[in-house]
Amino acid sequence: MNHVISVQVENKPGVLARVASMFAGRGFNIHSLAVGPTADPTLSRMTVVVDGPEMEQIIKQLYKLVHTVKVTELPAGQGLEREIMMLRVNAEASRRGEIMESAAIFKAKTVDVGVSTLTFELSGDPDALADFLELMRPYGIVDLVKSGRIAMARDTKSKDGNKARLRSA
Repeated sequence: MNHVISVQVENKPGVLARVASMFAGRGFNIHSLAVGPTADPTLSRMTVVVDGPEMEQIIKQLYKLVHTVKVTELPAGQGLEREIMMLRVNAEASRRGEIMESAAIFKAKTVDVGVSTLTFELSGDPDALADFLELMRPYGIVDLVKSGRIAMARDTKSKDGNKARLRSA
């Protein structure tokens, strides 16, 4: 099962290496890793997607690392998750219109037109990107690059901290 772990760390040299080494040292394969600044320039946020059993022990180990500030595991389906992908596909002149119409359904942006290829940029939910990739596969994938997943918890929907509830009529 995939786990999405958000790790807030001090923005210091070597922190990324220590976090990645901690996962590797315990036999976990990182499927996705994205790191970037937060609103506070002294902190960075890592989003780590890892496959494995219960993450309780991993979270405890992350807290033992010197520069870790906060660790949160985002429950499946309860976080906001996004990726970005660039995809180059074969595009014979006779099929370009068809390919571009299919891409438009996913709101993919055409970023390059070659003699025999089209390159698209798409960002969004990881499942939507996977669906787009499968739709384009029959045309022939020439090149593909994806970012690491970024994620954050959803905000509460009311002032008292409870999720907004639908009222039945």
